[in-house]
Amino acid sequence: MGDPEVEIGAGAKSETDLLFLGDEGAAPRYFSFQYIYLQITDTVARLTLNRPPYNVLTKDMMDEIAKAIESLHEQPGIRALVIQASKECTAFSAGVAVEDSRPDRAFQTLEAFQRVFNSMLEISKPVVTVVNGPAIGGGCELAALGDMIVATPKARFAQPEIRLGVYPPLAAVILPYAIGHKRSLEMILTGEPLSATEAARLGLVNRLVPEDKLEEEVEKVLGRVTAQSAPVLEMAKKVLYETIGLPLSEALRKSADIYLNQLMDLKDAQEGLRAAVEQRKPVWKDK
Repeated sequence: MGDPEVEIGAGAKSETDLLFLGDEGAAPRYFSFQYIYLQITDTVARLTLNRPPYNVLTKDMMDEIAKAIESLHEQPGIRALVIQASKECTAFSAGVAVEDSRPDRAFQTLEAFQRVFNSMLEISKPVVTVVNGPAIGGGCELAALGDMIVATPKARFAQPEIRLGVYPPLAAVILPYAIGHKRSLEMILTGEPLSATEAARLGLVNRLVPEDKLEEEVEKVLGRVTAQSAPVLEMAKKVLYETIGLPLSEALRKSADIYLNQLMDLKDAQEGLRAAVEQRKPVWKDK
């Protein structure tokens, strides 16, 4: 890759070692695990699933994903996280390994999966998932929890667990918010997949582009996100998630409370309003 890799995972280093991600403005840094790798640039972290050919999720792989995301929580200079599959993989992820889904391992596997999802929910940075192949079972759940999905026509989304005599515990909660209750019921109860086109029509996929335009489109999305103030991005994401499922009046009160008592205390909020009055581009301090 050009830069020396920092070996992490396989017990080589502690979690605290992950917190050092290099100085902002420095050359990209690469952090290698057994099944994933993490690339850090000035404002973007890219987490790449790398268990060819199908990125089947094992408990150990999910532990690595969670640990990598958790390491970014207190990194204010990073404004966005991208989750993608390596070019060696033909799927975004084909789901959880059958051997880790047996009854005697179900608790540990679900606990590892929930740790991944909690880390994605709690991270303050917008999460962009890039899907250029099938996202099946747990892979579909992983993609769906991203804040935005950029996909190609090769993408396919499916929750076939019902055919194995189980149901997808995380998709059963996540999908209704993304594509609606009725369509989620159909997807989960029949196991039938969604094409990339249908996923885009339903709102699960934000951007659907030809494969040769994928990287360009991802960079466009990242450019728009990373141009914003990091703490304002954090608060906007916080409001959007913390008001899910609340009665409208309660959700409005919560949003107004964060706006008036947290957002308005930020120097960046004041700078943005001042820049608008002065008709210039704001200069964010991330404070």
